[in-house]
Amino acid sequence: MSYLRLDNLQCTYDRTVAVRNLNLDVAQGELLALLGPSGCGKSTTLRMVAGFVKPSAGRILFGERDVTHTPPHARDTGMVFQGYALFMHMSVAENVAFGLQMRKVPRSEQAARVKEALRLVQLEHLAERRPAALSGGQQQRVALARALVVQPTVFLLDEPMSNLDARLRMEVRLEIRALQQRLGLTTLLVTHDQEEALTTADRLAVMDHGRVRQIGTPQQVYEQPVDQFVANFIGRCNLVAGRLDGPGVFRAGAHTLPCAPLAATRSPVTEMALMVRPDRIRIAGAGAPGLPARVKLSTYLGGTTEWHCETDLGPITVAQPSTLAHDTALRGLAAGERVSLQWSPEHALALPADAAA
Repeated sequence: MSYLRLDNLQCTYDRTVAVRNLNLDVAQGELLALLGPSGCGKSTTLRMVAGFVKPSAGRILFGERDVTHTPPHARDTGMVFQGYALFMHMSVAENVAFGLQMRKVPRSEQAARVKEALRLVQLEHLAERRPAALSGGQQQRVALARALVVQPTVFLLDEPMSNLDARLRMEVRLEIRALQQRLGLTTLLVTHDQEEALTTADRLAVMDHGRVRQIGTPQQVYEQPVDQFVANFIGRCNLVAGRLDGPGVFRAGAHTLPCAPLAATRSPVTEMALMVRPDRIRIAGAGAPGLPARVKLSTYLGGTTEWHCETDLGPITVAQPSTLAHDTALRGLAAGERVSLQWSPEHALALPADAAA
C-alpha cells in the first residue's frame, strides 16, 4: 500500500517545465531514490513534496491526506538538506530541538526527544558542542537527528552525502539506510550518485527532463534498462549502434552480434544500440569467435582491471577482477595486441534511444 503518492504532478517556471505529469507511489517504509543528472527535476520534485515549491498541477498525498496546499510546517516531514543548514551559534542539542520548538512541542517533551534523536545518530556525548567544532560526518548526523526528532511521516533527503569525502559517504550511507529500515520511515532520496542509489534504495526512479524514464529495483534498472539513457546513467556500459534484424539478431557494420531477444514490452523500432556491461565481456585470443579488437590500454584499479579496446564499431571497455589478470588468457596482455571480445547473448540488450520512441 502506497503512503506517498504523486498524482500527475507538474511544475512550470515561466515557460520551462521542470517536472512533467509525474506519477509516483512510495510504499509505507520504502526508500525510493530519485536519480538523474542536474536539472532533471528530482530536487524540484522533493521540494514540492516538502511544500517549499508549489505545484503547477497535480496532487501530493500522504496516505489518504491531500497535502498539496498544506504549508511545510504542517506536513509532518523531516528533511535533510545538501548543505546541512545548521545554526552555527547554537549547540548540537539546540539545533536538534529547533524543529520541536517551531511545532510548539511542550518543553517537558523536548529534552527527552532530543536525547533519543542524538542517541540514534550516536552523538549524545556532543550535545553541547557547536557545529563548527564537529567533523563533516558529525554535522551530517546532527542534520539527521534534527529531521528525525520531529517523528516525520515522510523522510526527505536532498543529496545528503554530497559534501562528504568518499570514506565518510559510505559510512553515512550505511547509517542512514540502517536508521530508515529500523524506524520504518517512508523515504524519498534525491541523488545524482548512482552508487549511492544502487546501494541504498529499495527502488529507483531515473529522471530526465522532468519525467521518469524508468522505475524499478536497483537490479531491474541495472540489468534491464528500458533505453540508452538509463543504461548510460546507471552503471557503465558499452553501446554499439546498429539494427535489430530479428529476435536475438543484432547487426552492426559487417558484424552479427549475439543479443537477448527483444522483450515484448519494448519498442519495435529497428534502429537501436546494443548494450553490454564491461564486466560481462570476456577476452579471448585473436581468431577466436567474437568481435575482433585491439587492446589500446589496460588500467589496474585494485580489485578490477580494465582493458580499453578498439574495434571497427568503436571503443569497447572490458572489466574483470584483477585476479583473472593472472590467468593465461590475460597475463601480460599489452597495448597493441589483437584479441576477440565475447559475451553471452543474455548479457547484451538491444535498446532504443528513448523508451517512449
